Amino acid sequence: MEVNNLKKYFSVGKGKVVKAVDDVTFHIYAGETLGLVGESGCGKTTVGRTIMRLYEPDGGEVIFDDQNIHTAGRKAYHEITQRMQMIFQDPYASLNPRFTIADIIAEGLDIHRLCDSDSERRDRVYELLEMVGLNIEHAGRFPHELSGGQRQRVGIARALAVNPEFIVCDEPISALDVSIQAQIVNLLTQLQRDLKLTYLFIAHDLSMVRYVSDYTAVMYGGTLVEYGETEEVYTHSCHPYTRGLLTAVPTADPKYERMRERVIIRGEVPSLINPPRGCRFADRCDYALDICSQEDPKFVNVGSGHAVACHRVDSGS
Repeated sequence: MEVNNLKKYFSVGKGKVVKAVDDVTFHIYAGETLGLVGESGCGKTTVGRTIMRLYEPDGGEVIFDDQNIHTAGRKAYHEITQRMQMIFQDPYASLNPRFTIADIIAEGLDIHRLCDSDSERRDRVYELLEMVGLNIEHAGRFPHELSGGQRQRVGIARALAVNPEFIVCDEPISALDVSIQAQIVNLLTQLQRDLKLTYLFIAHDLSMVRYVSDYTAVMYGGTLVEYGETEEVYTHSCHPYTRGLLTAVPTADPKYERMRERVIIRGEVPSLINPPRGCRFADRCDYALDICSQEDPKFVNVGSGHAVACHRVDSGS
């Protein structure tokens, strides 16, 4: 999966435009997980939805297995959707309340005509229910009869039904109780190993992203500010925003928690309606240079595939 200079803007009237995603570039290797992190409103979900063509982009391209998703014809895109699926954030809103669980899971099977008979369809639904930790008795129920964790398992089963290769996981645990979150993440990790899946894992829980991701991309104000192997980004973060995010993650050791130095991010997130020139983090950055408010920073490779969009890193200061 290659995302090159992706842009997605939303018109809000009177000539104003929200630049939700502005020139985002990254790639994901087969069988690996890229964690896309950032605070609410930074454009993470819009990236995922634009990749899946739920939104049409305003610039850039998304390449999946050497094929441009957004220029593919109807037949080609229909084939691509079988190989790419999405798990949505809200398990309460993403399931049709009028469908039984069996019909929800089998919708992809019906669209792509993957079953030749009703019995084959039923057996596949039962197989998927078992795969995500549910019972066959759940097949005849409706979404309102299930808990949040069970509904999200149904969402995962629906995504797996068509045997995809790539899955966008759009904050799949944020709407769940903490006790259920670990179960869902462990399920996704196990499924990835068993089925050789590739994930884009969108989240704002940094500790969870560190647990599941091979690579991490940090997003702020519709743009990427840091990218690299997860352990490299977490242990040798270079961008001031990334450092602030990481020091905000609580630790289990109270002694260490009292002693460690925190990076305080002051100010407010800039509006994405006609955002200012230069680095979008400049007004909140304690290390900003004059150039930061004048020119957009370019990504600089600081070693081992670790890249940072920061003028101070670029200048070597």
